[in-house]
Amino acid sequence: MEHWERIKALREDKDLKQATVAKYLSIAQNTYSQYENGEREIPISILIKICRYFDVSSDYILGLSDKKK
Repeated sequence: MEHWERIKALREDKDLKQATVAKYLSIAQNTYSQYENGEREIPISILIKICRYFDVSSDYILGLSDKKK
């Protein structure tokens, strides 16, 4: 599973809208959409915020581990 598929799955598992996550990250919704669709690379600073928001490790999001923590 690609990293963008993981962040989309995490968001959908919590029944959140892209706009909600984007607001937390202080970015535009279309920017977050591009992360989820693999159209734009996720900056490390945003990756860290995503990990904190969903309480998962960066290894999980990057596909290096199947363990969320």
